[in-house]
Amino acid sequence: MPSGQFASNAISNAKYNALTFLPMTLYEQFKFFFNLYFLLVALSQAIPALRIGYLSSYVVPLAFVLAVTLCKEAADDIGRRRRDSEQNNERYEVVGEEVPVKARDLKCGDVVRLHKGVRVPADVVLVQSSESSGEVFVKTDQLDGETDWKLRVACPVTQGVPVEELRGIRARVGPPSKSIHGFVGQLHRGPESIGLTVDNTAWANTVVASGTAVGLVVYTGRDTRQAMNTSAPRAKTGLLELEINGISKILCASVFVLSVGLVAATGFQSHSWYLDVMRFLILFSTIIPVSLRVNLDLGKSVYAHQIQHDRHIPGTVVRTSTIPEDLGRIEYLLSDKTGTLTRNVMELKKLHLGSVSYAGEALEFVSQAVARESSNAGNAPSRGFRASRASRAAALVLTLAVCHNVTPTYDSGDLEYQASSPDEIAIVQFTQAMGLALVSRDRHGLALRHGATGKIQKFDILQTFPFSSDTKRMGIVVRDVASGQIWFMEKGADTVMAKIVEKNDWLEEEASNMAREGLRTLVVGRKRVAPEVYGEFAREYRAASLSMAGRDAAMAAVVSRYLEHSLELQGLTGVEDRLQEGVKSSIESLRNAGIKIWMLTGDKVETARCVAVSAKLIARGQYVHTVEGVGENRDEPAGENRNAHLDYLLANPGCCLLIDGQSLAYYMATPARRTHFCRAVVPLPAVIACRCTPQQKADVASLIKNATGKRVCCIGDGGNDVSMIQCADVGVGIVGKEGRQASLAADFSITQFCHLTKLLLWHGRNSYKRSAKLAQFVIHRGLLISVCQAVYSICSAFAPLALFQGWLMVGYATLYTMAPVFSLVLDYDVGEDLVTLYPELYRELTGGSALSYRTFFVWTAVSLYQGGVIQGLAQLFTGLDESLFTSMVALSYSALIINELVMVALEVHTWSHLMAWSHLVTLAAYIGSFPFLSDYFDLHYVASFSFCWQLAFILALSLLPIWGAKALTRRLHPPTYAKVQQA
Repeated sequence: MPSGQFASNAISNAKYNALTFLPMTLYEQFKFFFNLYFLLVALSQAIPALRIGYLSSYVVPLAFVLAVTLCKEAADDIGRRRRDSEQNNERYEVVGEEVPVKARDLKCGDVVRLHKGVRVPADVVLVQSSESSGEVFVKTDQLDGETDWKLRVACPVTQGVPVEELRGIRARVGPPSKSIHGFVGQLHRGPESIGLTVDNTAWANTVVASGTAVGLVVYTGRDTRQAMNTSAPRAKTGLLELEINGISKILCASVFVLSVGLVAATGFQSHSWYLDVMRFLILFSTIIPVSLRVNLDLGKSVYAHQIQHDRHIPGTVVRTSTIPEDLGRIEYLLSDKTGTLTRNVMELKKLHLGSVSYAGEALEFVSQAVARESSNAGNAPSRGFRASRASRAAALVLTLAVCHNVTPTYDSGDLEYQASSPDEIAIVQFTQAMGLALVSRDRHGLALRHGATGKIQKFDILQTFPFSSDTKRMGIVVRDVASGQIWFMEKGADTVMAKIVEKNDWLEEEASNMAREGLRTLVVGRKRVAPEVYGEFAREYRAASLSMAGRDAAMAAVVSRYLEHSLELQGLTGVEDRLQEGVKSSIESLRNAGIKIWMLTGDKVETARCVAVSAKLIARGQYVHTVEGVGENRDEPAGENRNAHLDYLLANPGCCLLIDGQSLAYYMATPARRTHFCRAVVPLPAVIACRCTPQQKADVASLIKNATGKRVCCIGDGGNDVSMIQCADVGVGIVGKEGRQASLAADFSITQFCHLTKLLLWHGRNSYKRSAKLAQFVIHRGLLISVCQAVYSICSAFAPLALFQGWLMVGYATLYTMAPVFSLVLDYDVGEDLVTLYPELYRELTGGSALSYRTFFVWTAVSLYQGGVIQGLAQLFTGLDESLFTSMVALSYSALIINELVMVALEVHTWSHLMAWSHLVTLAAYIGSFPFLSDYFDLHYVASFSFCWQLAFILALSLLPIWGAKALTRRLHPPTYAKVQQA
C-alpha cells in the first residue's frame, strides 16, 4: 500500500498553532457573558461620540485579564510542544537504514530495533527477541494504567531469521482499532503465514522492560492504539461560574433599564438620545465587574495549592483546577468497590472441596497434604477417606499453581511475582505457602518446586486462554514433562464455570456462602485430554486463528467443542480483599453530609451486598430490595413483574436497592424505561449495582446528571473506571494496585478513599463558600460605584457625565480594594475539627445557598442603600457646583474605599496575618497616594477637619445599619455554622 495512505507518525498534543491561538483563546474567554460585555464597552471607546473619560479606564482592565489568560495558555501549549518535540525527535535504529531515523519519520513497514528501557514509537508486531524463546516484557502503565509487566512473544516464523532478511516480511492487519486487548493479523514471509494475536504486539508508548526486540511497524500516528484511546479532555465549567454568568445577565438587563430610564426622564428631548443611552450604558458598565473572572481564577489556584499541600491527605493532586468549588456541591457519589472501598491487596482465605471447607489454621492440613503427595510421588496411592481428601486438596493446589498468567522475577534478588491481576498473585503466593512454589515460567513452560522435597516439577505450556471481562474465566493446556499427560485446567466465575464443570449439588450454595463473607470466589476445574484429541483441537484452533473475520468467535467455538465441558470440579477458592483504612467512618460522614452513595462493581450480588454492609453503605436494619434477572428472558411479556420493582421503590424511598447488570441493562434500554427507573431510584439513600460493565458505570453517571441536574462525583482506581470518571461532574481517581490510569484521567487524584471526606467536607466546602463570598463582594464593589454614578447623574439633570475618571476607576478595583477582597479566599467559618464532627454542615451547601438569587438581591439592596447614602451625603455636604466637584469626589471616593474595607472586615470569620496585613497595607497605600491625586481631589479640603467628620458621619450611616441587621439576624435566625460554634 502506498505510504501516503498511512498516517504520519509525528505526534502533536498542542491545542493551538500560530493561526488558531488567538481565535481559540479569545473564543474561550468571550463565551462568558461578562467578558463579552466588557469587550463591547471597550470597543465603544474608539467612537469619539461615546468616549467617556480616559480610554485606559476601560481598556486596561480588560487587557490585563486577557493578557494573563493568553500568557497562561501560551506557556501551557509551549510546554506541550516541547514534550511532543522530544518524542518526535527520538532516533531509532531501522533495519536497512545507515543512520538512525527520527520517530516522526517512521512508516508502516519499517523494521525497528528496540532496546531495554526504550519507548515503542508506533504500534509494532514483534518479529524477534534477544531471548531464544522469543519472549520480551513490556511496561504498559502509560497505556492502560497497569503497573505490572506484560509478557509478549515474537512471531516464531521470524524469530530465527537473520535481521538483514527481515526487510522483506509483510503483515496483513485489520483497520485501526481502539481495543488494546484485541488484535487480528497475519504475518507473511515467503510462502509461510501465521496468525497474529495481541500477544505478538507492542503498542505505541509502551516501554521495553527486558532484553532487545525487533518490531515491524503496522500502525503509525493517529492510527495507533494510544492515539485512538486519547481524547481531548472535556473542558469542565464549574456550577458556580454558570450561576454567576446568569447573574451577570440580570445585571446587564438592569444597566440597560437604568440607562433608558435616565434618558426617558428627560423626555427623550435630545436629538441624540440614543447616544446618551449608550453613554449611560458605558458609565454603568462597572456593574458587571471585569475583574470577577480574574479573582475567581486566582482563587481556584489558591484552593488547588491548599489541597495539594494538605499534610493530612498526602499525595493528592489537582488535575483540573477549574472546578474546586464543585467539591462543595456534591449530592451523588458513585464509587467502584475493588481497590476503592477495598484494598485490592488479596489473600486467599478459604478453600472448599465440596465436602469440606478449609480456612485459617485448618489450611495447615492442605499444606501437609501437598507435602505428603510430594513425598509419595511414584509410590502407591494413599488409601482411606482422609487420604482421598488429602489427595483432592493437593490436586487442587497443583491446579492453582499451574493455571494462571503469573511470571516469577528475580530483579531484586528475591522471588517476586508479576501479573496483571492481584487475584492471581494472591493465589500463587498461597500455593507457595502450601509448599508448591512457581520458580520459573516462559511462553513454553513453567516449573514448580515442592517445598517438602525440593523436587522440581516441569510442565510444557501448550496453550493459554487469558482471562477477559467477557469470558470471565482463564484456562491453560499443559503437558506434565515427567508423565507425558496432557491436562486442561480452568478457573473462573461461578456463573460461567457452573455450565462447564460436571453436575454437582453444592457449588451454587457454597459460592453464595463465601460471597456473603465478602470473599471473591473462583471455581477451579480440570480434565485430562487424550493426545489424539489435543491433536485435533490444535489443528482446528490454528485454522481458526488464521481467520481475518470472526476470529475470536471461531477460536472460542473450538475451545468449547474440545475442552470446555465435563471438567472435574476440584473446588472453590475464596479470596479476601479487605476494606480500605477509614472506609466505614468516611462513608458514614458522607451519608450524614447528605450525599447519596452508589456502589458500582463487577462482582457478584452476594459479594457486593456483604461489602456494602461491612462498609456501612447500608445502615443497620435498613431494608435492601434486590432486583435480579429482570429481562433475562426476552420472550416474556414486559410488564407487571418488571415494573413492580420500581413501583415498590417509588412507594418506599427509604430502602436501598441492589440490582444486577442484567436488570440494569433492561431498565436502561429505552428512554421510557430509563425515565421510570430514574424516578424510582434517584431518591434512594443508597444503590448497589453489581455485575456492571465499564460502559454501564458511565451510563449510570450520565443518567443521574441528566435526570437530576445535581453534581455527581465518581471515584475509582482502575482502567475500567475511566469512562465513569470522565462522565462525572467531578472525577476522583485513586492511585492503586491497578495502576494510575484512573488517577491520570481524573480531576482530582488521591491515595485513599478516606481522603475523599476531607477533600469534600473541608476543602470543597471552603472553596465553594469562599468563591461565593468573593463573587458577591466583587459584584457589590461594582454595584456600589455604579449606584454613586446613578445618583450623581440624576442630580446632574440626567447628564451622562462621569463621576470618577482615569486612575480613580482603575485604582478602585485594583490597588485600593483588590487585596482585602481577595483575602477572603483564606477565610473559613468553622474549623476543620467541627466540620469533621458535624458533616451536616455540608448538606446546606448542595442547594447553592451561599450564592443564589436571594443572596444576590440582598447584596443588591445593600449596594443601593450604601451607594445612595455615600453619594447623597457627599453631594449634600459639598454641593454640586463645578468648583466643588473635586471636593465632592474626594469625599465620596474615600467613603467608597473605606466602606469596602470595613464591609470585608465585617464578613471575615477567622482572621489570619495575611488578611490583617492586606487591610492595613491597602489603607496605608490609599492614604499615601493622596499627594498624587491632586488632579482628582481637592487636597486642601482632604486635609481639613470638615472632611474628617463628614467622612466619619457618612461611614457611620452607611455601615451601622448593615452591621445591626447582621447582628440581629444572627441572633434571631443564626446560621447552622453559628449554632455549631455555640454548641
